[in-house]
Amino acid sequence: MIRSLLFFAFLLRAGFSVAGGPVSWVFSLGPEVNGQCEVLLTATCEEGWHLYALTLPRDDGPFPTEIRVQPDAAFELVGAPVEPTPIEVEDPNFQMLVRYHGHTSVFRVPVRRLSKDAFKVSGQVEYMCCNDKMCLPPVKVEFHVPIPAVK
Repeated sequence: MIRSLLFFAFLLRAGFSVAGGPVSWVFSLGPEVNGQCEVLLTATCEEGWHLYALTLPRDDGPFPTEIRVQPDAAFELVGAPVEPTPIEVEDPNFQMLVRYHGHTSVFRVPVRRLSKDAFKVSGQVEYMCCNDKMCLPPVKVEFHVPIPAVK
């Protein structure tokens, strides 16, 4: 009985150590010019890890990163999210061409203000990360970026 409990405790601890994951996110606001600004989603990957680009050549490989923004009457999106230029390589594990981001990458969501009042841009980023030996299941991270009122 004690061995079973110790084994279960080990599995539980191992699960929590993976839950943090090798990618951390910071969400912030870029400068506002003429009522338009960018919500910045900054991903930092641990050494050797990467997350995938917003679009991939095929849908039978890794999951692309997806950025979803909740609609709000206070703003409108000005185009699709923008990513830095991804690294493009033939991946022997997936046997296909993939595009990915490593180290630190900033994704930008262009927004136009429709209200002079303060509001927030909320949404979710879903991503999958891999290294050269393994991939982790996709992870969803919520974000909320406050936009101050116009002075």
